Amino acid sequence: MRTLKIGLFYAVASTILLIGLQTQPIALQDALVEKPTWNPNGAAKYLDERMDAWFASPITKLRTGSGETTCVSCHTTVPYVLARPALRHVMNVQNETAQEFQIVEEVRRRVETYGTHEVPYALNAEKIRDSLGTEAVLNFLILANADFWQRRQNPSASTEKALEQLWKTQEIDGSWEWFDFGLEPFEAIDARYYGASLAALAIGTAPGVFERETTATRIGIDRLGSYLQETYGQQNLFNRVHALLASTRFKDLLKPSNRELLIEDLRRKQRHDGGWSLDTLGPWRWNETAPPFKAPGTLNKSLLNESDGYATGLIVYALLEADISVHDPLMKNGLAWLRVNQGSVQIDQHTWTAWRAYSVNFDREHGGERGETLRRMFMSDSATAFATLALIGEREQFLGR
Repeated sequence: MRTLKIGLFYAVASTILLIGLQTQPIALQDALVEKPTWNPNGAAKYLDERMDAWFASPITKLRTGSGETTCVSCHTTVPYVLARPALRHVMNVQNETAQEFQIVEEVRRRVETYGTHEVPYALNAEKIRDSLGTEAVLNFLILANADFWQRRQNPSASTEKALEQLWKTQEIDGSWEWFDFGLEPFEAIDARYYGASLAALAIGTAPGVFERETTATRIGIDRLGSYLQETYGQQNLFNRVHALLASTRFKDLLKPSNRELLIEDLRRKQRHDGGWSLDTLGPWRWNETAPPFKAPGTLNKSLLNESDGYATGLIVYALLEADISVHDPLMKNGLAWLRVNQGSVQIDQHTWTAWRAYSVNFDREHGGERGETLRRMFMSDSATAFATLALIGEREQFLGR
């Protein structure tokens, strides 16, 4: 399946929902009406405000041309880019948000200044290589996704340049150099596979790229596919879920046997309340190559033992994209957890409607340097985006879209 599922329908108010379902069978109407609702407007507000906070943070600025741009974060920017256009369509809003526009325009500026702009981390030669590889993947993902939602038949000029950089920075094994700061799950020793999975997702999303016959693209795609397949068995559950998601756009990525084994692993990891915990999607190694593996900070195990919005949203969304039925108990229970766990979050002067998830690196819930509001909600940014994508996917499957 290679679609991002355009043309979604969701009615925010129950009266609009009933009108929109008048042509559906009575049983389906009843099933939809009886389910607890969720709040798309609250999710949209949260995601927009958190993106604004990321833009405003002084830690995110990079020199680009004669000005500055904001570095792309895996915890906030990438989930926002994936979820916010889909949420707009659910709410029947055609125009992109100001935040979407800024992200895409800044990435285009970065792409136009490859070779001259400030890289995210220039601490040493290794970090420069990591910066180039990571940025090449994330820039291409963002522009490919923008092209898709703009209904382009072919990639834009900026996307073409981003694709060229993607192949230039690809390693011979098919992957990309990736950030490793010992921070799970995005910037750690095992995150290289996560980055390659994002590249595969982007290639399958960009209009016309997967079918392209140019030599560089065919070689790059073949190398990437080989890397993801050959190293799949070595990956933790978090990375394998991303491979499943990528496989819904990147043809023949997962063997049927691998897919079925993954689904069974997810059944075993599902908690009694229907959700999943990010902490159980490891094992996490941070930046160690041999045991004992230890997080860089003290962890709040009581929170990490709970189901959270990121693990649950990511898994349910990936399974929905892989065409697992919402009637499967695995899905019914996961979706039920998501519908009842979008809550009111009060932190400092902020009140948000969001799903929560927690760091597997530090206890950020008790303030201090690593627990101020921006960092404290990083994983909840991912949680809210993927929970939203999962619930949109449920509605689409019910409506047969």
